[in-house]
Amino acid sequence: MACTIIVGGFFGDEGKGKIVAHIARRDRPAIISRGGVGPNAGHTVNIGEKTYGVRMVPSGFVYEEALLCIGTGVLVDPRVFLSEVDLLGVKGRAFVDERCGIIDEAHIQRDKGSDHLSKTIGSTGTGCGPANADRVMRIGRQAKDVPELAEYLMDVPAEINESLDDGEFVLIEGTQGFYISLYFGTYPYVTSKDTSASQIAADNGVGPTRIDDVIAVFKAYPTRVGAGPFTTEMTPEEAHELGIEEFGTVTHRPRRIGNWDGERARYSAMINGCTQAAITGIDRIDPDSYGCSDYNKLSKVAKDFIKKAEDDIGAPVTLISTGPDISHIIDLRKEL
Repeated sequence: MACTIIVGGFFGDEGKGKIVAHIARRDRPAIISRGGVGPNAGHTVNIGEKTYGVRMVPSGFVYEEALLCIGTGVLVDPRVFLSEVDLLGVKGRAFVDERCGIIDEAHIQRDKGSDHLSKTIGSTGTGCGPANADRVMRIGRQAKDVPELAEYLMDVPAEINESLDDGEFVLIEGTQGFYISLYFGTYPYVTSKDTSASQIAADNGVGPTRIDDVIAVFKAYPTRVGAGPFTTEMTPEEAHELGIEEFGTVTHRPRRIGNWDGERARYSAMINGCTQAAITGIDRIDPDSYGCSDYNKLSKVAKDFIKKAEDDIGAPVTLISTGPDISHIIDLRKEL
């Protein structure tokens, strides 16, 4: 039995999609299942000259032998899900739990039409908040009520736990970042549910005793989209001098750029029960590290940064992303 959860340690956009895709290729899970809120979070996977931005299908789709599932706790927009299934060619191995909440057009219009959500909070406008509100009030639809999803329905927790019973590896993919958790984040500038590892496990019906590892992903330079506190934020001029300019995968809004925040990293690791950490964007801290796949070839600047991050997080950094492509990574897990 082996079950690993991957979560975002800061405000989202940490590069979880690449980490999931790498582990999927390297460790060959039987199932890759997604937790989190819904299609308001996008994960980007770069493979050679192709870039994939996925909002529903797990980022581990690159490993073609795995079942791709969406856990019970996740909201599903059927149009987004079916479009991605077609785009990625994953029909026959992509499934939705029959109890997933459904986002419809009315939810999207309520989201976009709310000044509080769209302007004050900075919602993505994907309908997740209103859909979760209807789910809590017990007036929302479920995936089993949508005819277009009939052939994709599955009891995802049963499938996952059966795989674990058979000794197979299961990878559970979190979405969003820890500091936009409804419970632990910078309320009210947060998403519409918890995003911690405990919630991601619950979203997929996996009990706490079945989780072997929690990998928290931290960006070397935290970023945030939308409003809310950001204590280490740089000025746009400082970010420009470093050559950092990024945009949200779903909203395409400019990302706010910040310096490393050891205090937030430590608290996030504590709540998530982080056993290992991944650091992404090290090539922005040290451009000479771009594309490196050998830890011994990293510069002293990069190694010193990783050492400080480990001290702050309180867990070993076992995955280091050195560029955007799936091949730009240093994997130290086998050395633990």
